[in-house]
Amino acid sequence: MLDYLTASIAFWITLFGVQESLLEFRLGYLGRYWFLAISASLLLSFLLSAPIIITLIIRFTVDPFSFPGNLILSGIAAAIFGVILTLAQWLILRQSEMTPRVFALINTVIGILVYFLLVWLNEGSLEWSGNPFGGWKTVVIFLAGGAITGAATGKALDFYCERVEQRLIGITVPKRENCTLRLKAFPHKHLSHPFFNNTRK
Repeated sequence: MLDYLTASIAFWITLFGVQESLLEFRLGYLGRYWFLAISASLLLSFLLSAPIIITLIIRFTVDPFSFPGNLILSGIAAAIFGVILTLAQWLILRQSEMTPRVFALINTVIGILVYFLLVWLNEGSLEWSGNPFGGWKTVVIFLAGGAITGAATGKALDFYCERVEQRLIGITVPKRENCTLRLKAFPHKHLSHPFFNNTRK
C-alpha cells in the first residue's frame, strides 16, 4: 500500500522535473531554478497545509475518507498548494518576455486536477499513513501521471513560445529587408537627410 504523501511526491516531482527539461531551452538560465523553486514551494505548501488538516481531523473530527470531510480537506490543501505553486512559477516566468505568465496558473490548476483524479481512481490502494514504498503499481501510475502531465504542459508552453518567436521573426525580417531595399534604391535621399548633413559638418 502506498501512502498519500509518497504519491504526492512521486507525482509532483516527476511533473516539474519533466517540465524543467523541456522549458530550460525557452527560459534560459531561469529554467535551472524551475525544479528548485517548485520543490521549495511544495515543501512550504505541505508545512502550511498539514497543521490545518491535522487540526481539523483531530479537534473537529473531520473524516478525510467520507463526504463532505474529504471535499473540505482537499479544497483547503488545493487552495494552499495552488496559491504557493502559482506564485513560485509566476516569479520565474515574469523574468522572461517570451513566456506567458498566465501559464503559472494554468499549469497549477491542471496539475491539481490530474493529481486528484489519480487519487480518486487509486483510492483503494492508498493509505493515510502506511508503507511509503509499497504498492509499486500505484507508484508507477503516479510517476507516469506526473511525467505525462509535465510533458504535455511543458510542450504546450514550448510550442506557444516557438510560435511567438516565428511571428516576431516574420515581422522583423520583412521590415529589415524593406529598409535595406529602400537604401539601395534611393541612397541619395537618405544621404541628403539633415542627419547626414549635420554629421558631415
